[in-house]
Amino acid sequence: MNLSSLLRTEMAVAMAVALALGLALLVLHPRDRASTRNALLLLLLCAVAEVGGRLIDSGGRHTIASLLADVATVTVGAVLIRLGGILLFRVLLPAVGVSRARIVEDLLTTAITVAWVLLWLRMEGVDFASLITTSAVISAVIAFSMQQTLGDVLGGAVLQLDKSIRVGDWVKVDDVSGRVVEIRWRYTAIETRNRETVVVPNGWLVKNRFTVIGSRLDPETRWRRWLYFDIDIACGPPAVCETLVKSVTDADIGNVAHDPEPTAVLMSVGNGFGRYALRYFLIDPLADDPTDSQVRAHALAALERSAMRLAVTREERLIIKDNESYRAAERAEDLARRKAALAGVALFAALSDAERDLLAEHLVYAPFLKGDTITRQGAVAHWLYLIVSGEADVCFDSPGGRTHVNTITAGEVFGEMGMLTGEPRHATVIARTNVACYRLDKEGFETVLHTRPDIASELSRVLELREKELVRRKDAATANHAPAGHGDILERIRAFFGLDEGIR
Repeated sequence: MNLSSLLRTEMAVAMAVALALGLALLVLHPRDRASTRNALLLLLLCAVAEVGGRLIDSGGRHTIASLLADVATVTVGAVLIRLGGILLFRVLLPAVGVSRARIVEDLLTTAITVAWVLLWLRMEGVDFASLITTSAVISAVIAFSMQQTLGDVLGGAVLQLDKSIRVGDWVKVDDVSGRVVEIRWRYTAIETRNRETVVVPNGWLVKNRFTVIGSRLDPETRWRRWLYFDIDIACGPPAVCETLVKSVTDADIGNVAHDPEPTAVLMSVGNGFGRYALRYFLIDPLADDPTDSQVRAHALAALERSAMRLAVTREERLIIKDNESYRAAERAEDLARRKAALAGVALFAALSDAERDLLAEHLVYAPFLKGDTITRQGAVAHWLYLIVSGEADVCFDSPGGRTHVNTITAGEVFGEMGMLTGEPRHATVIARTNVACYRLDKEGFETVLHTRPDIASELSRVLELREKELVRRKDAATANHAPAGHGDILERIRAFFGLDEGIR
């Protein structure tokens, strides 16, 4: 068999393999029939060129026949490479769970095709030195005229090399939000929730900032959503936040992640309202608006059940006849609240109604949130606290650590020793819950004590009992703190307020 017959046999085998591969792809991967059909159409043209070359060669036109044969040979190799790339990247790799962006397939098949062309030129005896010299000038001209397109092409390669964006990622590019469905040579295609495909040049993505939704370290997509509610300022922030969080955790809402848990925070305070943010993690970004809607509905229902009003834009005009009788009524109402807080406090049982009214004038409202340190052991403060609502923990700090001594509730007082004797605090008091207090300072009590100094003796007996109870509750670490006697406490009160030494 001569060389010409051998080459024709190889060409026929290559065409047969390409044809069989193309037909198999039409069956195995019908979604890409267009690409396969184009490759088969090119294969058909190669067959026509091959047959035409033989006919022309038999007519004596050997140069044209040789040119057609060369074109057919190179093209058949390119068709085989193209069909092989489709088989590898679109059939075999997905079958084993491996997915790659289309640009990877394009880069590999193009590189192999170029290598095939160079190999064929080498076999044909082409001088590469002269070819490179000639093509360098042409390449420079083409690169200058197509720099924007080349930037997009190189940008696509860079995006794949550093894996900054991948097919399937949810991204935000300016005002566009959607899923990356394809990364090609020149562009990246993003499909929005409106079923719109936005084409973004790769060069723009390389040079500008974009957001990839979700953490790359998390195999599942979790996207934190922020929902805002304007609530009447009269509603307590801790209660509002708890209600908003429970509206999500106590409901079965699709696409809401249980881990991390939802949270709620007070973002700002406006004219008569507080702006709260309810934050939860969304599992599927495709369902962002529907899930937000469900979460809002559950939150609104929970707020309604808790009698927490939404703040609405409104204008109120209050006309009050501000005269002495109105101001007196306001003072009387406020005084009644303060007197009610003093009622039932054992420390002030020896006082008359008039004296308690005088003390009520000096009470100052002092709220604390859960976890606040109300008073600290060793601090010097000449006032006491009267708890109106909530609970607080009394703790003793020692070298061995902090020891819980007692829990005080509404109607109880603490810090009385500091107000009556000026001594440093014996313990640390921390708000166990949200606590509402009234504060009474030394100056407020001094007038009563100087008016009727004989009540100092009764106060000292109450303080002695309270101090004994505090010491009793301390553990072994505080055993060396013996309670002071009745006379000792009385003397301390007398000295602190400058009372007559003869008072007992």
